[in-house]
Amino acid sequence: MAYTVADDHVWDAHLLRWDILGSLGHAEGLRKSRIITATAHLRMQRLLRAVLRAADSGRFAIGPEHEDVHSAVEFWLTRRDRRIGGMVHTGRSRNDQVAVDLRLYLKDRVLSLHARATGLAEVLLGFAAANRTALWPGYTHQRRAMPSSAGLWAAAYAEGLLDTIEAIDGLWPRLDRSPLGSAAGYGVPLPLDRRATARALGFRDLDHNVAGVQNARGKLEAAVLHWCTELGHEMAKLSSDVILFSADEFGWLRLPADLATGSSIMPQKRNADLFELTRARSALVEGALFTVHALKAKLPGGYHRDFQFLKAPLMRGLELTDDMLLMLTLAVPRLEVDRARGRAALTGDILATDEALRRTRGGQPFREAYRAVAAELKRGVAMPVIPDRDLIAARGSAGGLGNLELGLARARVTQARRWWRAERRRFDDAMLRLAGRRRT
Repeated sequence: MAYTVADDHVWDAHLLRWDILGSLGHAEGLRKSRIITATAHLRMQRLLRAVLRAADSGRFAIGPEHEDVHSAVEFWLTRRDRRIGGMVHTGRSRNDQVAVDLRLYLKDRVLSLHARATGLAEVLLGFAAANRTALWPGYTHQRRAMPSSAGLWAAAYAEGLLDTIEAIDGLWPRLDRSPLGSAAGYGVPLPLDRRATARALGFRDLDHNVAGVQNARGKLEAAVLHWCTELGHEMAKLSSDVILFSADEFGWLRLPADLATGSSIMPQKRNADLFELTRARSALVEGALFTVHALKAKLPGGYHRDFQFLKAPLMRGLELTDDMLLMLTLAVPRLEVDRARGRAALTGDILATDEALRRTRGGQPFREAYRAVAAELKRGVAMPVIPDRDLIAARGSAGGLGNLELGLARARVTQARRWWRAERRRFDDAMLRLAGRRRT
């Protein structure tokens, strides 16, 4: 038993609330399908709402003695009413039961992550607006390339996050389908009204083919973790930049004391541990995605016990993503920009492209100007100094450091929040109605 159950009860604890709510939706479906009587449905609903209150208050929890969350809830019901406890599993398998638990859990978690990611994008846009004219070098191949700015840098990460946030349009419809009624993958010989159950649970649609539900196990987990991995990559890249730009050799960013850690032996150290650990957490999320891919790969059709191990990497990945988003949202506004050091780094050949294009604007073909400037650099000729105002104004095309068009990105934030409010309300209203509660 220990080998087959393992630590499943630890991860199933995350699903307890959703298992009970899923059962409340299933009970409504049984009643609307006329499989149970109105009296039995009312009794079942009252008992399930009672166990939900017990779970929410901490008076009922899953322990090592429970095989899984489904058994724990069913045993609780059976101890109070053997007949109702024996009815609650009618027309379903633990396979479609865990599938609906995970859908509800994932809808809640993804909505939370969506809100956090949008908040981080908004924070980065605020940082960009405050530092539009804070110039520093931009890099390619880890070598100084052309002038950039703290504003351009932060806005790039904000828009990168928004790209991933908006990818929810492809992910959400897959989460918003009910698997209940598929049972172990072959349906049940009962007149189940699957759509009535889906409506009761707030789903927009069904996972239609009953065999397809189990064939899809792992695919949805991988899709969610891929979305998290994209968010993580953006945050890891941002963190790597902060680590580099706040180093003594650069110094364009400064870490406040409460964002840095010291050394056990070197009194002067102010280490960027928060950002290093963000970068590391991103790798762990990607590792969780690889684990899910490995678990689901090349299995034949139908249910397999291998799926039991999908929950741990999925839930760890979601928790890690949430931690990263929260910490960076708190940290980014605390970063300080040293404008003088950033501007002082715009010397020498970093202005070579500006000089070549200045000559091009005067009528010289670009390749001639390019070769002439390159030859001058080889002879040690210094490039002309360009005032900040002129350097910024020359980069006025859309999205350049002189024309960040932050309003467009803010409009995307507004649209993301509008989507979130609508879906959060729709989801929460369905769950409150099942629980017999009202929105406060």
